[in-house]
Amino acid sequence: MKLLLGIDIGTSSCKIAFFTKDGELVASGTGDYPVYYPKPGWAEQNPDDWWDAVCKTTKSLIQEYHINPAEVAGIGIDGQSWSAIAIDGNGNVLTNTPIWMDTRANDICKRLNQKIGKEKIFDLAGNSLQPAYTTAKIIWYQENMRSMFGNIHKILQSNSFIAYRLTDAITQDYSQGYGFHCFSMRTGTWDFEMCHKLGIPKNFLPEIVPCHQVIGMVTEEAAEMTGLLKGTPVVAGGLDAACGTLGAGVIRAGETQEQGGQAGGMSICIEEYAADPRLILSRHVVPDKWLLQGGTTGGGGVMRWFEREFADYERFMMDAAGKSSLVQLNEIAEKVPPGSDGLIFLPYMAGERSPIWDENAKGVYYGLDFSKTKGHFVRAAMEGVAFSLKHNLDIAKSTGAGVESLRAMGGAANSLLWTQIKSDITGKPIVVPSSDTATTLGAAILAGVGVGIYESFEEAIDLTVKVTRTHTPNMENHKVYEKLYPIYLGLYENLKELMQRGG
Repeated sequence: MKLLLGIDIGTSSCKIAFFTKDGELVASGTGDYPVYYPKPGWAEQNPDDWWDAVCKTTKSLIQEYHINPAEVAGIGIDGQSWSAIAIDGNGNVLTNTPIWMDTRANDICKRLNQKIGKEKIFDLAGNSLQPAYTTAKIIWYQENMRSMFGNIHKILQSNSFIAYRLTDAITQDYSQGYGFHCFSMRTGTWDFEMCHKLGIPKNFLPEIVPCHQVIGMVTEEAAEMTGLLKGTPVVAGGLDAACGTLGAGVIRAGETQEQGGQAGGMSICIEEYAADPRLILSRHVVPDKWLLQGGTTGGGGVMRWFEREFADYERFMMDAAGKSSLVQLNEIAEKVPPGSDGLIFLPYMAGERSPIWDENAKGVYYGLDFSKTKGHFVRAAMEGVAFSLKHNLDIAKSTGAGVESLRAMGGAANSLLWTQIKSDITGKPIVVPSSDTATTLGAAILAGVGVGIYESFEEAIDLTVKVTRTHTPNMENHKVYEKLYPIYLGLYENLKELMQRGG
């Protein structure tokens, strides 16, 4: 039996999953690692922590499930966006990488946008220059870590770093190119003139390759560390949101993925270049397709935060109730009516990305009074995340990218209540494939196409993506949310000046 391995480098953990050709999950596991917050606005990780977690989790799964490494036909890797992993000529990681939540380079962006012209940068890259992207992080290294900067050989992304550890091949896939503002979104090539203007040495930039291209084979050293077989093919892989979009079955124009991982948002598949500075544009992992994205800081991570800080009672009751703390939180939220009796939540828990692009934006609960319960807080948090999804969808619609339905993925899609809330607020039907495995499945599909297990992406989707349930909007609830949505938007507009002062 031939197997495909998908590796997902997420924000809080890596996910490892082995699949059969028809998408059946054979084994899966996770390996945790920390996020470091050394200063306000900073969020960074050690890429070697990712590699250690990948090695331990992969080897453990092979042993626990008695997987024959010789049956693994190919390996695909996806990862979080906008890393800036600096390695030296020997492949050593020179410093922790700022991750997608990091905003330390805000002043650098302001300066470069003024010096070069934000319109010129956007016209080439298809994305506005913001501190969360890779570009400004590289310049931050140059200005603040000069001795380290002089030792940089290449800058890698999360998936390309793991691919390098597996194969010794240094690459840059198309879908992660959007982190660089010297990447031409139209042509999929490096623009060395813009590199010079931005101050990014062109020798830092790896060769750009298709996401499903086999870039190398598992080395002897990597085989020993992971339990995989030396010589197993590895493809370049790509952006986690793009792989999740593929794993949710989104490969044709107009099809849309709704993301419920640590971050939230959506990805609309388009066949022609169409950029908007309020949104995010990337190449899809599927050739000749783009993804018009909304990326928010407040996704499933909002509920993880709430559970960690306010669910001591639910954790204490898990054994007696026979339910996880998150399930219990869902149950108390379900008892609260749509609209949470006027309690509204702004989910800007690490600043906010699209469509407001404000690193100083703050999370807010509005509408408190003595009648509010913990259930109100939970439901309002879910509704706030759903409002941020609607905000991005509305902006996309104004650009001509209309959406008929959504395909949900990520851990948040396991919550029937939360998924229904998103359907009610957006007014869109939501289809749920295998939500927990969509991202790793997408990475595995890339490997399957790359090594010839599948003849095409269409065949791969037909074989592997299976719908588990569908949510249709409750239009009575939708009417309630339509009245609250302007208040949600107005809260930020009225508070953003205060947020700037407090930033």
